[in-house]
Amino acid sequence: MSNCLPKQSDVVVVGGGPAGLATAIAARRHGLSVLVADGAVPPIDKACGEGLMPDGVEALQQLGVRIPNNQARAFRGVRFVNGAQKAEAVFPHGTAYGIRRTALHRILHDHAAAAGAILAWRTPVSRLCTEGAIVGGELVRARWVVGADGGNSRVRRWADLDANAGESTRMAARRHYRVAPWTDFVEVHWSEHGQAYVTPVGAEEVCVALIYNNDRVQFDNALAEFGELSAHLKGAERTSDERGAVSANRKLRCVYRGNVALAGDASGSVDAITGEGLCLAFRQAALLGECLAANSLGPYQAEHSKLIRRPALMARLMLLMGRHSGLRERTMQVFASTPRAFAAMLSMHIGAGSARDYVADGISLGWQLLTV
Repeated sequence: MSNCLPKQSDVVVVGGGPAGLATAIAARRHGLSVLVADGAVPPIDKACGEGLMPDGVEALQQLGVRIPNNQARAFRGVRFVNGAQKAEAVFPHGTAYGIRRTALHRILHDHAAAAGAILAWRTPVSRLCTEGAIVGGELVRARWVVGADGGNSRVRRWADLDANAGESTRMAARRHYRVAPWTDFVEVHWSEHGQAYVTPVGAEEVCVALIYNNDRVQFDNALAEFGELSAHLKGAERTSDERGAVSANRKLRCVYRGNVALAGDASGSVDAITGEGLCLAFRQAALLGECLAANSLGPYQAEHSKLIRRPALMARLMLLMGRHSGLRERTMQVFASTPRAFAAMLSMHIGAGSARDYVADGISLGWQLLTV
């Protein structure tokens, strides 16, 4: 941590969560000076499914960040559970991890500090100005300002980038339980009102994230809708307090203006059911670092739109399954009877395979749904 603010910096990153720290690491890899400012104190926690898919792990590795094995729990695929119906598939390649959000934040914090970024905690940014930003009450001159301050981004509002091309929201909440993981898969349990996302994060701990449509549903009442999951957790000790959040599908019309760019949830998001929020943040950070070093944010907009396209499509498909029980039951029947169909969906989900593969697999799945 640093209490001594620089008078100027190539980049001021507003927000010290995973997106902000990843952006700082990416910018430092291109030789830019970076100040990260946040009013919070690390490690920063957030309601999160805490799963890093193989594409997210790969994105981190491209930033030079590796997850120590003793701080995470590997899992090998995804399992869907819809009442008595089950389907599962393993990842075609790569490693996936369940990791506590606070542990991930510590890892990114240490990498950003080692890379030479100045990290100013308990130091909120109060506004932007033509020369840079007001950080901790002082002007820090900056060539670039990056808003990585979350879904309710103030930087987005200050830069007049709030216009969006579509938005839908749901409620989410997360708890941890002291129980040995009963599987080496991430499980997605389905009910009429939402989903439960279960991630093994340690040898004796799982993360349970509930995502539901009704903002008045209590955690225990929602959990009771998932009979098999409730049985696994019966009598298990809670190892964290309940933490809530909003899960949003949000697409912005523009993710930069002038010398201000947005990253992470500040720049748009996909529903938490995809588990792709962190991967998106890391890929955006790498892209933004290149654009800042090239002194041009123009390419960031086009490439940002491409990055979010596939996760947004997967979010729409999975939310469609969530809204329509008949479609969900038919889809689960196809996945259970034809494991290759679920494996193809999982490959598409993590960006493995070509566009031609996606089209062919999509047509095949559609035909099977029509004929089941």
